[in-house]
Amino acid sequence: MNKTNRLTMGQALVRFIARQFVLRDGREGRFIDGIWAIFGHGNVGGLGQGIVEFGRQEGMQFYRPQNEQAMVHTAAAFAKHRNRLATFACTTSIGPGATNMITGAAAATVNRLPVLLLPSDYFANRIPDPVLQQLEHPLERDVSVSDSFRPVSRFFDRISRPEQLIASLPEAFRVLTDPAETGAVTISLPEDVQAEAHDWPIEFFEKRLWHIRRLEPEPELVQTAANLIMNASRPLIISGGGTIYSDAIEELTHFVEEFGIPIAETQAGKGVLPWNHPMNAGPVGSNGATSANRLAREADLILALGTRLSDFTTASKSAFQDPDVRFLGINVSPLDAYKLGASAMVADAKRALILLRKALRDHDYRGTQANYRQRVGALKGEWDAKVNELITIKNPGMLAEVEVIGLVNKEMGGHATVVCAAGGMPGELLRLWRPEDPKAYHLEYGYSCMGYEIPGGIGVKLAEPERQVVVMVGDGSYLMMNSEIVTAVAEGLKLTIVLVDNHGYQCILGLQRALGVTDFGNELRYRDQKQGTLSGEYIPVDFRLHAQSMGANAVLAPTVDDLKQALANAKASAGVNVIVVPVDPEKRMPSFDSWWDVPVAETSSVAFTQLTRDKYEKAVLAQRPVFRQS
Repeated sequence: MNKTNRLTMGQALVRFIARQFVLRDGREGRFIDGIWAIFGHGNVGGLGQGIVEFGRQEGMQFYRPQNEQAMVHTAAAFAKHRNRLATFACTTSIGPGATNMITGAAAATVNRLPVLLLPSDYFANRIPDPVLQQLEHPLERDVSVSDSFRPVSRFFDRISRPEQLIASLPEAFRVLTDPAETGAVTISLPEDVQAEAHDWPIEFFEKRLWHIRRLEPEPELVQTAANLIMNASRPLIISGGGTIYSDAIEELTHFVEEFGIPIAETQAGKGVLPWNHPMNAGPVGSNGATSANRLAREADLILALGTRLSDFTTASKSAFQDPDVRFLGINVSPLDAYKLGASAMVADAKRALILLRKALRDHDYRGTQANYRQRVGALKGEWDAKVNELITIKNPGMLAEVEVIGLVNKEMGGHATVVCAAGGMPGELLRLWRPEDPKAYHLEYGYSCMGYEIPGGIGVKLAEPERQVVVMVGDGSYLMMNSEIVTAVAEGLKLTIVLVDNHGYQCILGLQRALGVTDFGNELRYRDQKQGTLSGEYIPVDFRLHAQSMGANAVLAPTVDDLKQALANAKASAGVNVIVVPVDPEKRMPSFDSWWDVPVAETSSVAFTQLTRDKYEKAVLAQRPVFRQS
């Protein structure tokens, strides 16, 4: 007779997820490292009871955040820092608690990061109907707010009977652990079903190892790729996050050093080589460096390695101007590998580089010509000098944001992980931050989600407790999701938060002006009672006192000396340290041989807007929506 274990669905779910492990390159680890939860009537008696009774027993750490969206960001940041080999589960009550996770789910899915989401749902038996926080739909009785997760999840299921978990959970983990398909996985849990018991087969709870696959490219594709490289005079590698997740750093280093092919970085791929490596040409695209952007413009072959070639990376498809440029896409995801008409190699970056290097050696390929390598070196030298100029302090008593970045980088070192997400700062960090290892740069820029920064910092710190973590956040994003300072304090985490105060959304104000639009609605100002517009004086927010009220050590650092001292104290002290730095809002990062397609109004009575539209129409002529097939 088959043996069974009688448990509630909530208890069974906790036991199952605790016994899922991953294996890659002979290294094994638990995949769900803990559970984050905000409890309500929808999950406290079901899954909540299961966590209480079985969580500690199964070695699952429990965390209590302050915001549902934030805990998903924390889980995604944790997964990113662990190269997608571990993540967290997140559960909420029905209704608003559930929908608060949707933004975090979208960010995780866009960035190809695994998170397991367990929102509660209406009663499956429909007797308490409508239950508190349930959405009523007049025509579709099986619709709930949890259906909103469908377009932002890589896998979605609603469990209406306990035994459905037996089929659902293995499918969920198949997606979570697949490097090509991973993202947010949502299993919606009706609150009555969570508490129902079932006789579960004991085999369901056996430890399971999920092998993280490393796809090898077909031999003929390797030869095609080798031919493309050998026939190119000005090849350029654009390295994305997939290179880092694949742990292909050593292979990429050998490849570029042997063949003299430079790399350009994306937001997710920055740090794959140290900033001062001679083959690291810097960031490419709309937020790129002059060095990488000029190489991209002249390149006759782009090797897109582990990158999804986002709009920023391609400068809205204006970055590549050689009429005969070809593309070679190496990615675990076919969706990304085939972009821009590339010759696609659907493969793991690490395995692909090993085989491609061997093929080039077999063909006695000696690499790029000396004049091309010299040009790479010259452009890199010019860019490094430009960065030094940008971060040099001009006025010690009133810092610019770019100068703050340079100073924080210098004082915290190239192995401290910087965390950021939204506004103008990601573009500045991409150009200015100088990482010395692949985990020293952590940006959420696939979704550019305001509020990610502090929970993201928590995720990085939990993923690698011994690492120095510094969160860079603007005042606008800080005001959206500062509550997780309380979570970091409660967990006893050592975290440095540098809050740059420039009185609002200065990034979008700068963009607004660039588009020929009058200043409107972006700064943190009082309403002018005479004009009725938000054009009064700046609202003086005391961010130092605010952070202190949540348990952080907080200081105001308006000058260079103040900031240096504050950073030194933060490095030496425990707990959460918040450093508030007022900056000049009018000192902005210039553009460097790059462009981003943001449309300008086609009709306007304002002469400046009309002039800006004329410039825009000329700029779009550089776009290349279609490239020749490689």
